Amino acid sequence: MDERAGAATNARRELPQLAASFFTQVRALLADDPAAPKLHRLRLLTKRLRYTLELFRPCYGPGLETRLASLHRIQQSLGEVNDSAAAGRLLSKSMSNRVAANAPASCASSKSAPPSKPRSSARTGAEVFDAPGQERWWTTYLARHARTPGRRA
Repeated sequence: MDERAGAATNARRELPQLAASFFTQVRALLADDPAAPKLHRLRLLTKRLRYTLELFRPCYGPGLETRLASLHRIQQSLGEVNDSAAAGRLLSKSMSNRVAANAPASCASSKSAPPSKPRSSARTGAEVFDAPGQERWWTTYLARHARTPGRRA
């Protein structure tokens, strides 16, 4: 960032690169069938991008709000995956404790794992986010539509 340049100039210069980097990282994380920890990392990257873009709200119009809402939906979906994985770990630990305390054999044989549906829905959501043309839609908007706060386009 150039401290001498205004917010809009810095936004036009820096935010498209930040968004492009985010898309690259999303693709890398989704290249295989990512487990919950990788999806949690994706959630953190999404939060970081969203919060950074929110700082520049005064420089952009309603198009930024649309993009922020998209990031928020992905973040929520990935949060559900993380919650599901955490619940699965707790259930697994609870089941292990029951087995150790001589629980009936029927309980011992039913190992609990996090459900796979939220994981696949988060992946699908991220893939929809990264549909063809989306990266360009983001970077072009961020590069062209930043305005000095208080000024009309």
